[in-house]
Amino acid sequence: MTMDSSSRAARVVWHVAADEHDWIARSVEAIAGALRTALAEPREVRLLMSGGSTPIPVHRALAREALDWSRIVVGLVDDRDVDPDADGSNARLIRETLLLDRAADARFEVLRAEKQSAEAAAEAANARWRYHADSTLAAAVLGMGDDGHTASLFPNAKNLDEALTTREPYAAIDATGCAGAGMFPRRVSLTPVGLAAAKERILLIRGEDKRELFERALEAGDVRELPIRAAIDLPGAPLHVHWCS
Repeated sequence: MTMDSSSRAARVVWHVAADEHDWIARSVEAIAGALRTALAEPREVRLLMSGGSTPIPVHRALAREALDWSRIVVGLVDDRDVDPDADGSNARLIRETLLLDRAADARFEVLRAEKQSAEAAAEAANARWRYHADSTLAAAVLGMGDDGHTASLFPNAKNLDEALTTREPYAAIDATGCAGAGMFPRRVSLTPVGLAAAKERILLIRGEDKRELFERALEAGDVRELPIRAAIDLPGAPLHVHWCS
């Protein structure tokens, strides 16, 4: 689960924005561009989004893009083991920040139904994935935590090895004891297999601390130490990193 630094650097495309306004515009352009490319084909188009506070202004700007949202299914990279209307739910965040304006025409798929366990939610997500095998996953939009996690792949999660090596696109995660998981240690998360299917892989980060952490992730080292490395090391599309201070 290691890769040398030169190989990792070759897997990344940096997009450095001048300021927040430029960062939002570039990020939206990248996501909307991936969707437009996928929409040129006569099949269902899927978009996987992340939670957190960082991408909220991108969500709101993306919602105003002139796209055929009626052909787009918006899904989640990950979610916490809470009901989809509860505080802390990524499903609620996406409904309140993205599925507005023109994007209100998109179909939304939550990861966890009400009162569903993380394990049952992962099984259902994998079944939906197989059902939609003929669709195009236009983009997966990721974030990165201060501990180097992406999606809900946390360093030292109890079943991180299984999530990194499974052949399923989603997995239940037990991040009990992981500081980055906060009040929500039980999660459902996209796995490297799921991320590998995305035509575009986009990481949205801000601030000098996040840039320094990501640059450390480019160094030789184990994916389990900084799981964001899983998004870098995958074959296929490079990881596009959109950053501003």
